[in-house]
Amino acid sequence: MSERIDVRKTYKLYIAGKFPRSESGRSYEVADSKGRFLANAAMASRKDARDAVVAARAAFPGWSGATAYNRGQVLYRVAELMEGRREQFVAEVAAGEGLSKGKAESAVSEAIDRWVWYAGWSDKVMAVHGSANPVAGPYFDFSVPEPTGVVAVIAPQESSLLGLVSVLAPAIVTGNTTVVLASESAPLPAVTLSEVLATSDVPGGVVNMLTGRAAEVAPWLASHMDVNAIDLAGAPVDSLVDLQVAAADNLKRVLRPRGDNWARTPGTERLFAHLETKTVWHPIGV
Repeated sequence: MSERIDVRKTYKLYIAGKFPRSESGRSYEVADSKGRFLANAAMASRKDARDAVVAARAAFPGWSGATAYNRGQVLYRVAELMEGRREQFVAEVAAGEGLSKGKAESAVSEAIDRWVWYAGWSDKVMAVHGSANPVAGPYFDFSVPEPTGVVAVIAPQESSLLGLVSVLAPAIVTGNTTVVLASESAPLPAVTLSEVLATSDVPGGVVNMLTGRAAEVAPWLASHMDVNAIDLAGAPVDSLVDLQVAAADNLKRVLRPRGDNWARTPGTERLFAHLETKTVWHPIGV
């Protein structure tokens, strides 16, 4: 009997709830930590980044207008579906990051648990980050957190799933929509996560997943006039200053890399990083 040849995939992008090819027609080879070929991934272009921003903007009113409780349910559903594809995630994390099976299983478990952790925060952000302010007059004065809009995320390079979830989940649980550039060297867990999102309750356009070269795509996301914030967690070190300058040209919120330990229990900094505060005055007795 002849030896069977594995069917190798050419993965696509995930934009507006669909899986298009890169408009450039380009792809690149993805290898494991030992240099062995795994698959082909689409190489996103400037045009793909623009399409993803358009999709994120279109999805923003519906997602930000959903109740916090509903957003929490949606994130929890993502965790449920990831649990069902645990073995695939473990294999991809182990291959891409060069981890033992045990360490890969631990990373996948923590990534799933992190979705649940952020899901639990969905209806608590208002209580923790908002306030009722004392004023000298017959008025109620409330400070209310609101999502900033479209958030571009340069995902961590070295932590292809846990790091990705750690920067993506806090951005969307508070009502933002996202354009994510996955780990360049280990994009397969992000692509599989896209397939999970497509079969979950996350509306199309809330998360748009791009694969490709950070050096090519990140500058366009940083300078795009309809991107309201950018998380530079996985940005190339030699381009950080240029990306921050490009973001400053249109007053983006910028979250800079801080050498995060993604396995550590997250705090609330990323949860609150992409929120705006709206202060509302209302006369008493009206």
